[in-house]
Amino acid sequence: MVERGVGQLDTLKSRMDRTAARAQQVSGWYVDVASNSVVVLAEPGAEAAGWRFVARAGVPRTAVRMATEEQPRLFADVRGGEPYFIGSGRCSVGFAVVGGFVTAGHCGRVGARTTGADRAPQGVFRASSFPGDDWAFVQVNNNTRVLPEVTDFRGGVARVAGSQEVPVGSSICRSGSTTGVRCGTVQARNATVRYPEGLVGGLVRTNVCAEPGDSGGSWISGNQAQGVTSGGSGDCVRGGTTFYQPVNEILQRNNLTLLTTQNFRALSSRR
Repeated sequence: MVERGVGQLDTLKSRMDRTAARAQQVSGWYVDVASNSVVVLAEPGAEAAGWRFVARAGVPRTAVRMATEEQPRLFADVRGGEPYFIGSGRCSVGFAVVGGFVTAGHCGRVGARTTGADRAPQGVFRASSFPGDDWAFVQVNNNTRVLPEVTDFRGGVARVAGSQEVPVGSSICRSGSTTGVRCGTVQARNATVRYPEGLVGGLVRTNVCAEPGDSGGSWISGNQAQGVTSGGSGDCVRGGTTFYQPVNEILQRNNLTLLTTQNFRALSSRR
């Protein structure tokens, strides 16, 4: 036998719901049948504020169990090819790595802050190289989860299993936030390109089109990550040539670990 029935507890919780606007430093509240009480979750060190909220709601203290919990937050999932913003500029996510994602260096300098597709704070450029190379690493914040996937912008994804480089003549696909997924073939490796900003070497040439905003996006062959979009010529109406920065060089130069379907599960299980 318990002192309060479920209906009584629900009524007490409803009182709190009606005074929710006055819940300062309170993370939430819920009915806990096992303890026969309404649990109020105060932020760490703010138990007094939690009890003030209980009093304002007109709920007896004897019916409440006070606990502490950090303020909940929304998590944003990030996949290869999706957009991110640097101020008013837009680029595309390359591949998920432990701690963040890789992208193109010309998208941002070290210290530049990024926002996600929802314009919420996302991360900061921790490494960037351009010209000479065209790579960067963005470290994401605790509200952002990077996934070992590349979006096809139609509700599907390509899952990343590794980063084994494919030879010249291989089929390859690119994902970017401006033109979505486009496919073609690898035409040459270790190409040097002269951009107006300077020379970039070690790029891979393809017959795949791309447009502004696709920069930094994913190149994948099967389930193997290949690189991030650098630049090119033409567009996706007339066709064009696009170059990408090989992903393995980015990983090696920055001592980064590519997230794959296998190590992502292992890393997640440790948390």
